Amino acid sequence: MSRILYFDCFNGASGDMVLGALIDAGLPIDELRRALGSLAIDGASVSATKVLRAGVSATKFIVEEHNGHQREPQHDHGHEHHHHEQSHAHAPAAVAHHHAHRSLTEINRLIERSALSPVAQDRAKDLFHRLGEAEAAIHQIPIERIHLHEVGALDSIIDIVGAVFAMEWFEADTITSSPLNVGGGMVNSAHGHFPVPAPATVKLLGGAPVYSSGVQSELVTPTGALLITSYATSYGPVPAMTIDRAGYGAGDRDLPNTPNVLRVLVGESSDQLGTEQIVVLECEIDDMNPQLFGFVMDRLYAAGALEVYFASVQMKKNRPGTLLTILARPAQRQELSSIVFRETTTIGVRYHQVTRERLAREIVEVATAFGAVRFKIARLGGAIVNASPEFEDCLRLASARKVPVKDVQAAASKAYLDSKSGE
Repeated sequence: MSRILYFDCFNGASGDMVLGALIDAGLPIDELRRALGSLAIDGASVSATKVLRAGVSATKFIVEEHNGHQREPQHDHGHEHHHHEQSHAHAPAAVAHHHAHRSLTEINRLIERSALSPVAQDRAKDLFHRLGEAEAAIHQIPIERIHLHEVGALDSIIDIVGAVFAMEWFEADTITSSPLNVGGGMVNSAHGHFPVPAPATVKLLGGAPVYSSGVQSELVTPTGALLITSYATSYGPVPAMTIDRAGYGAGDRDLPNTPNVLRVLVGESSDQLGTEQIVVLECEIDDMNPQLFGFVMDRLYAAGALEVYFASVQMKKNRPGTLLTILARPAQRQELSSIVFRETTTIGVRYHQVTRERLAREIVEVATAFGAVRFKIARLGGAIVNASPEFEDCLRLASARKVPVKDVQAAASKAYLDSKSGE
């Protein structure tokens, strides 16, 4: 079995609703506070409380800045936006004056003050870079000059950093989503009066299926669009799964007819062969210092690439080169292409979308004389067709015990086979 997170965005999505839903589904608030580290401690406090939305119990994630300001409720349909990020509607400027407008450099410094793992910090930075690229493209200014008005305030930074930690904490093998209900009408922002969805939200929703239920409010915020499209590998109805728990993240307003919530379903996949859409990005490089390739691979994986690999190729003028291939979720294509352009010497990246089949997977742990080792199990129609020890576990134990890695692998394989024969 593989672990699945499914986001049901029937009433939109925002950063605080994502976190509220994940807390409601089991993420410990104390673990979240620990991960935020001094990012939250120095500037704000976070909490979660149970509320009712159209009779449905949900968790409201609350950020309170130490200057006494809470996240402002918005118009008639709000989530968390005040000036930076609407709560199902942007707030008027009169309630937004106290929020800082930060550059990407300033935001990166704040992220580095969190207690996220280095990989998670890189992921959070890449998410904000994607936001910056969207704003830069819309306003036709260099990304270095971007100050994030809508998503530069501390509470929105906490939403994104917290969500990165939450996704890591759940250890889901697959994250998927319903189409997103974006709402309708007009919205006020730092840059003027715009139709819903706002320009930055449209840019971030590229590749994701959207619709409007006719509600005249902004249901998907820029932060909500960023998080859902950066993590979801596919979109559609609830996948074949066994639901372990459900979480509901509340928006600000309690609407009379529709629960103002985002729902997340957490469970295990069935043993059926699953298919998903992925995008393949490629380019050839023949003029770059080979020392840089390893760093490029690390950056791509930190940004969420599914696979990254290199192959030697012969290019024009009989020059040896390297083919860089990236497998990724469709919503991540632009972000990963930007990394390739920034970190390599290529001047072009081609891409195409493909369908891949994946076996159902699960992780089991076996005990060896060297320590515990995780085993990855793959099933086809309920039958185990592949089983292998996690190499990183074997490497860690081998280094600690000063023994060959192959000895730890052999011990793990024997322990796994012994456990199967005893069933």
